[in-house]
Amino acid sequence: MYQITDYTKRKAKEMGVIVKPSSTGNKKIDVYNSNGELIGSIGHKDYLDYPNYIKIKGLVYANERRRLYHLRHTGNTLNEKLSRQLLW
Repeated sequence: MYQITDYTKRKAKEMGVIVKPSSTGNKKIDVYNSNGELIGSIGHKDYLDYPNYIKIKGLVYANERRRLYHLRHTGNTLNEKLSRQLLW
């Protein structure tokens, strides 16, 4: 099971959403609104995210991965927007 990072918890609090480990097999996090309604499942379990890149590869490498992620994912869908804000 994916361990939700302090980074993601802090971002979720800023956004006013609730994050929990995902009940969907290949996703990391389920995101709920303040009423407890599921609004999205984000982050594939097989891929690292910004806080985990920092932990494993260091800040410089993580910043480059973040830059490339943002180039690939423009936030056109709700799940992309949530991923950009909570995981990257």
